[in-house]
Amino acid sequence: MSEAHNGDSRSIGQLFAAATAEMSALVHDEIALAKAELRQDAKRAAFGSGAVLGALALAFFSVPMLSFAAAYGLQALGLTLGWSFLIVFGGYVVLALLLGAFAYGRFKKVKKPERSIASAKETAAVLQKARPHPRELADGGVPALRSGATESSRVLPTRDATADAKM
Repeated sequence: MSEAHNGDSRSIGQLFAAATAEMSALVHDEIALAKAELRQDAKRAAFGSGAVLGALALAFFSVPMLSFAAAYGLQALGLTLGWSFLIVFGGYVVLALLLGAFAYGRFKKVKKPERSIASAKETAAVLQKARPHPRELADGGVPALRSGATESSRVLPTRDATADAKM
């Protein structure tokens, strides 16, 4: 009865062992595939990060050039050079104030994680009330521990008991 109908003479135990081994190999192959995909994505992300850093560096160094170009452009329109630079400076101050107001508005909308805090408080309250209790056996007795003591005798001494023992 343990032989398969297709002529395979392996027992159910051998079939189960083979299925377990194949399942294990499948899981290992899936893990290896995931690692390879993550490794490839990490390389792409690193290359993308480098490109973003390069772009930010170029943009950072182009700001002074833009400032000088704007100031000299205003001078070409007939303003003195001092007023031209002052106008460009004022434009940057206005831009900074606008970005600061935008950031303040976004940060003001950030709220504390109330659900997580409530869940953590509930968990803490439950854990504070949790007390170990001895398990009873079917015959009503208390099981013995490895040391030979029972769980009900494993009560920590109270402060009064330790104070009495020291005297």
